[in-house]
Amino acid sequence: MTNRRTFLRTASLAFAGVTARAAAPAPARPNILLLYTDDQTFDSIRALGNREIRTPNLDRLVAAGTAFTACYNMGGWHGAVCVASRTMLQTGRFLWEANAVEKSLKAEAQRRLLWPQLMHDAGYRTLMTGKWHVSGVRPEALFDEARNVRGGMPSSGDAAYERPKEGAPDLWQPWDESRGGHWTGGRHWSAVTADDAIAFLQQPRAAAQPFFIYAAFNAPHDPRQSPRAFVEQYPPDTLALPPNFLPANPHKDAIGCPHSLRDERLAPDPRTPHAVRVHRSEYYALITYLDEQLGRVLDALEASGQAANTVVFLTSDNGLSVGQHGFMGKQNMFEHSLRVPLLAAGPGIPKGQRVNEPVYLQDIMPTALELAGAPVPGHVRFKSLLPLLRGGKGPHYAAIYGAYMQLQRMVRVGDRKLIWYPQPNAFLLFDLAADPHECRDLAADPAHAPALAELKARLAEQMRDLNDPLTPPAL
Repeated sequence: MTNRRTFLRTASLAFAGVTARAAAPAPARPNILLLYTDDQTFDSIRALGNREIRTPNLDRLVAAGTAFTACYNMGGWHGAVCVASRTMLQTGRFLWEANAVEKSLKAEAQRRLLWPQLMHDAGYRTLMTGKWHVSGVRPEALFDEARNVRGGMPSSGDAAYERPKEGAPDLWQPWDESRGGHWTGGRHWSAVTADDAIAFLQQPRAAAQPFFIYAAFNAPHDPRQSPRAFVEQYPPDTLALPPNFLPANPHKDAIGCPHSLRDERLAPDPRTPHAVRVHRSEYYALITYLDEQLGRVLDALEASGQAANTVVFLTSDNGLSVGQHGFMGKQNMFEHSLRVPLLAAGPGIPKGQRVNEPVYLQDIMPTALELAGAPVPGHVRFKSLLPLLRGGKGPHYAAIYGAYMQLQRMVRVGDRKLIWYPQPNAFLLFDLAADPHECRDLAADPAHAPALAELKARLAEQMRDLNDPLTPPAL
């Protein structure tokens, strides 16, 4: 386990001089290292405000580069939200366009339109390791190397669900390797993914050929398993209950999040403070263990001599509720489920900076292509982050859009956010600046009627522009 001495040593290695504000000049074609996590909410990094969690290596990246504090995933077309997120990342297409091409990704690959192919054709040697979960095409056909490719989630048994129940024995132990899950194969999957990235970094290679590493960790997706020493860092009774905790969400059945949904079955219904604290304890422990593996990769990057020529991105496919608003999963339009971390560090990236302008995580794809000097295909709808990283001001997107199946829609403009549930035709309106945890619905307040009307119109506009199959709300 990383101790204080190890952290101080590693923090002084990669990305040395992180207190400086100016960025080193960007090389012509930097290496690209994507550290891609699974189900990691935006509020899970100590350096960005969560004082309960320990994330020394994520903190190290925050200090070494720029953090985007309002990074979104658009949502999903079925319960496996990560499929939509990852398909958008590989294709560069917005949600419903990505859904339309999902069944023809082999044809997209034949036309060499997918992200790793575009990087390869720009002269990059490419590696994929870990979670794929993109339908219709295998990473072995897209990357130069693919190692330990994983499915959507580690398998777990019944003991991982409907727990813990107060007054009843809890049979689940995150460190019990006999349960399989992340422990399947004898080594935790987070460690295996880190091993693969490290082995690639240690390969002899032609100095003139840059690399693109797509290291896709399954953590912190459930089952929430990590070594016992990490779990013991987070006694449940020491953790705060989220300010937006609810025993049950009043809209859960109408919006496609009943208790029978797999993610929602992880904890008993109704939610209890004890159950939520236990799940948050195990979630934090898995992130801290993941953080240690990320540190191993960053140390290997430094040891390879390539750190000064490598841009590192860290993000996740979607967020997670873990007891907020009565939910456990990510199949909802609240900030904890739509927003993810997005960190960028390396040559040409300002150090110790924050960008509060809302972006999408899939903006990494055209950013990497621009850094590589590769053409960005015309169908790519996401936008390069380089203008924001170079100090650009003004809206990156006119509005941020979110959707889940045909049952939920969202639009954010500035600090105002509207959620629409089409089946009951219910609206929720939030002021994120005054109410970041989305506890106070303003939709019925006459004082906010103009804002409600404006956001309804903006949502309708977004739905038309994004080829949304759902009829927009009546204005």
